[in-house]
Amino acid sequence: MNIDIYMQLHHRILFIEYEPGRILKEQALADEFGVSRTPLRTVLFRLEWEHLVKILPRTGIQVTELELNRIMNVYQARLELEEVVGRLAAERFSPSHFNKLDAIRQACDRLPHEKDTQALADIDFSIKALFLEAAGNPFLKETSDRLYALTFRLWYYNMLKMNAEDWNIEVAAVKKELVETSALLVENNPREIGLARKRYLLDHLERIRSKFLGLSVSSFS
Repeated sequence: MNIDIYMQLHHRILFIEYEPGRILKEQALADEFGVSRTPLRTVLFRLEWEHLVKILPRTGIQVTELELNRIMNVYQARLELEEVVGRLAAERFSPSHFNKLDAIRQACDRLPHEKDTQALADIDFSIKALFLEAAGNPFLKETSDRLYALTFRLWYYNMLKMNAEDWNIEVAAVKKELVETSALLVENNPREIGLARKRYLLDHLERIRSKFLGLSVSSFS
């Protein structure tokens, strides 16, 4: 598989450069990347397996829509996985990991009051990557990354629509998460860290629900 093409298409889908539901043309993509259809199709098959696109015969490649029922199912799976990752990471958190966590917290403190969705997304990516690195399980990482991509689009789509008040609430929530996570890790209680990671994700989903979706997440608690 051509990793460079995969990464570019993956990024465009996650960051809504290709809007949900958009139809892409295989030949146009092949021309853009200067490749034949064969290596491109390998990438598209991978993206379809990840549920980010649908290959429609005689039509094109459709960027997967934000189907709320499916996304809620993904969040439900992520909630359980987040607890496991948090617990395993806490058991293996090293001084190097603490240094990285502190650097992420400092980056969050430097976020401007003006909305910078890419900067906040980078911080969220970094938190997730740090815990997966500390957990040290490649199979958990593969599953977590795939599920995260499916829910990230909804969060990013909603961030693009946020007003200044909503933006400040979102940034404050991430800052609070980082401060509390650091304190819990110092206490060295892996079970509590796991439960906290699950709670932060549930709070994240609640913010999306309350502002944009009008859906209940009480069944996930």
